[in-house]
Amino acid sequence: TGRGFVYCISRLGVTGERADLPPELPATAARLREVTELPICIGFGISRPDQAGAVARIADGVVVGSAIVRAANESVDAALTLAASLRQGIDAG
Repeated sequence: TGRGFVYCISRLGVTGERADLPPELPATAARLREVTELPICIGFGISRPDQAGAVARIADGVVVGSAIVRAANESVDAALTLAASLRQGIDAG
């Protein structure tokens, strides 16, 4: 049976790509770890490999939405290229 996970939004507001991650995000993830043993996945505003890597260092999962949709609207190859670059960022994280 699955236990689930906690989906933590990286910031309040509308979803979409952002230039940077909120500086308080690591502290938010740390507070969540104090109150749950469930895996923590963070999303909202993640669109670049460096952002994905930064989130991977503090969370169990990285959620990317708008950036993948934008790339898929360009082409399947663009979406696959973005996914591969995000994966590299996560692995380097």
